[in-house]
Amino acid sequence: MKFPKELRTYCPICKKHTVQQVRIASKGKARPMAFGNRKHARKLMGHGGKRKGEKTVKKQGKRQKIMLTCPVCKKKQERVIGTRTKKKIEIGK
Repeated sequence: MKFPKELRTYCPICKKHTVQQVRIASKGKARPMAFGNRKHARKLMGHGGKRKGEKTVKKQGKRQKIMLTCPVCKKKQERVIGTRTKKKIEIGK
């Protein structure tokens, strides 16, 4: 999925539209005791009812994010681009 280097969008700090720089947000560190991970682990525990054979493991959805930097106030904000995009984000042009 191609994305432009600059994007004219609203800055909540300046309270006006500006042309902001776009970059891909870093993944960050995983939190093993986060609520979503605990819930996912709890779902995989147990016998799985009367079903025979191996249990299927559901994968959690990946979210791709971009960072927008305002040139006026130099503040950064994160924006989610689709909840389950299969293509990777490319910044170009």
